[in-house]
Amino acid sequence: MLKGNNLFLRSKSNFFGIARRNTSLALVGFPTLFFPSLPALAPHLKMSSTTPPVTSPPVAKKVKHAMESFGDSRLDNYYWLRDDSRSDPEVLSYLRQENAYTDFVMAGTKVFEQQLFAEIRGRIKEDDITAPLRKGPFYYYKRTLEGKEYVQHCRREASNHDAPLSVYDIMPEGPNDPPEHVILDENLKAESYEYYSVAYLKASPNHKLVAYVEDTKGNEIYDVFVIDAETRAPIGKPLTGTTSNFEWAGNDSLAYITMDDTLRPDKVWLHKLGTEQSNDSCLYEEKDDMFSLDLQASESEKFLFIGSESKTTRFIFYIDISTPDDGLKVLTPREVGIDTSASHRGNHFFIKRRSNEYFNSELLACPVDNTSAITVLIPHRESIKIQDVQLFADHLVVCERENGLPKLTVYHLPAIDEPLTRLKNGQTVDLIDPVYSVDLKTFEFSSSILRFSYSSLQTPSSVYDYDMNSGVSVRKKIESVLGGFDSSKYATERKWATASDGTMIPISVVYRKDLVKIDGTDPLLLYGYGSYEICIDPEFKASRLSLLDRGFIFAIAHIRGGGEMGRQWYENGKLLKKKNTFTDFIACAEFLIEQKYCSKERLCIEGRSAGGLLIGSVLNMRPDLFKAAVAGVPFVDVLTTMLDPTIPLTTSEWEEWGDPRKEEFYFYMKSYSPVDNVKAQNYPEILVTAGLNDPRVLYSEPAKFVAKLRDMKTDDNVLLFKCELGAGHFSKSGRFEKLQEDAFTYAFILKALNMIPA
Repeated sequence: MLKGNNLFLRSKSNFFGIARRNTSLALVGFPTLFFPSLPALAPHLKMSSTTPPVTSPPVAKKVKHAMESFGDSRLDNYYWLRDDSRSDPEVLSYLRQENAYTDFVMAGTKVFEQQLFAEIRGRIKEDDITAPLRKGPFYYYKRTLEGKEYVQHCRREASNHDAPLSVYDIMPEGPNDPPEHVILDENLKAESYEYYSVAYLKASPNHKLVAYVEDTKGNEIYDVFVIDAETRAPIGKPLTGTTSNFEWAGNDSLAYITMDDTLRPDKVWLHKLGTEQSNDSCLYEEKDDMFSLDLQASESEKFLFIGSESKTTRFIFYIDISTPDDGLKVLTPREVGIDTSASHRGNHFFIKRRSNEYFNSELLACPVDNTSAITVLIPHRESIKIQDVQLFADHLVVCERENGLPKLTVYHLPAIDEPLTRLKNGQTVDLIDPVYSVDLKTFEFSSSILRFSYSSLQTPSSVYDYDMNSGVSVRKKIESVLGGFDSSKYATERKWATASDGTMIPISVVYRKDLVKIDGTDPLLLYGYGSYEICIDPEFKASRLSLLDRGFIFAIAHIRGGGEMGRQWYENGKLLKKKNTFTDFIACAEFLIEQKYCSKERLCIEGRSAGGLLIGSVLNMRPDLFKAAVAGVPFVDVLTTMLDPTIPLTTSEWEEWGDPRKEEFYFYMKSYSPVDNVKAQNYPEILVTAGLNDPRVLYSEPAKFVAKLRDMKTDDNVLLFKCELGAGHFSKSGRFEKLQEDAFTYAFILKALNMIPA
């Protein structure tokens, strides 16, 4: 029961829609649409080998651009850096100069950076497979190969596929067992592109065909391909200009979503294989520019659910896959402030419903043939948030959050032909660490086996199969960490900082016990996000060991604006309460200093996207508190962007940040917008990154932020800007390329702390 637009839903297998400032999601459009703000997005703008060295900070020219609202005047001298075509020679020249200057400053640490990269890469088991998942007559999994950047999507016939699934089930790989079949090799597809990403791949219900979506620019505008699962032969022409969000509608049709010219998912289409895309039927068009569409198949694969949502409201249509010509039917009506998600099993729809009154959601059920006959299965609870729901033929799994931690609760359901009136006591899955992350994974609807992933700051990502009848849990896969990793060397803790208004803010902490002294001398990296109700749960990251093994403490500030502590936690960090996000982060930093986890001179901070807004804001507010800062693809020109409805996604986000066409919001947003609050003061050392093709945060936002900082700051501390000219919001696409970026970021932090060996 995933829903779209703004989940970080970073650990889920498929994301529906796009949140502009989100760090982790994919989006959704139609072949003939023209995107004026993203026309070509020049996919091959690499740094020229003839770019001369730049040995001093680039100085962006000033071109006065005056803006006035409510009698208030703002002057943006760097507005010219916004080029929606991404082709202006002067703009590209400036970006290349910034990249060249970054290369110059970091040249002295290049050897160390490469050593760091080799160290990080050396922890990775390069030739590996994911935990195989049995679906129908096959095991499906992904394979990585030594030295290769991308994955292979594979399957192997299950000779025992008629037997019930078991937690002890193992994919046979002997010489006499069915051979592995590579459905799609991303490495071969990626050879022709600088950037390549397959966001979603799914087999048809009869397993004869496979559909997948690819993005070759990083702009998150996709094409859908359908191939024969065995021969890999293409089935018809690709559906062009789509999003990552599609579903099978039976074995011979696909449903998919397209966008308008501001990248708002606004139309859902039904495509019959073998026909022209121009003949596809539009199932629904959402004309309200505050709403975006998402698409989801029911767990039973009998229905498709189409959701239309704003940041506060979501309503649902459904279509019976067996009778698509009957068209859409309303499941939940459009009611302002009511947010619903749907699942299906047997004779009932299951509906998760949130409202202003029931802010942490309740779970309802209604008969398929009488959707107005509502039964409350799990009532609203003020201290427990229903985050996600997954249905099986005989079980219901609810992912809940209590006191900032997720938990999985399993309920046995009555037989399909019996009345569904209440749930018996649920069984909670046992989890081990004091702070952790857990996520529901793909599953087989007809089975009694729940698959979930588990991780903590000291525990590598693991996949478990849980027998919902017996309560037995079996680990099917754990992330391999080479190089002698021993989780017992590390300690994880949960601390609570007191915010300026008395609210207690949770902090997740990890460090290596034999290296850290907790006496104020240890270096610390504090990470934050705090937007969109996203939960930044503590997860393992192998590359982070390169900091921990050098005596770093790593901490996550679970600040308001996120969803870690329930819906109200989010509500208290958005709109006219947004500044709570920033003051919470500052309070966490001060707490860590007071408790001797670090000192100002050893404290570094990091955030991406909306988390980059956090970093920009706290740098303006308390630059004295930090030694170094990393702002990745940061949303820093808040006021100018949110005043321009022609910029992708602006209108749909007025309910997140506020509509600055209204005076109260205008002045409130101006009071924290990083670009508008750069001052003549000392700043710490700063690294800012961007992606030229980024559709969520225009590259010009961080570019303007850096240019204004260079002009106004009064210190000589390093300020670097690195813009990937052939990528988007998530930077480069290859797995080793991403590790190289980790090595670069860590080298910057270690350099700022003077921790790089001579």
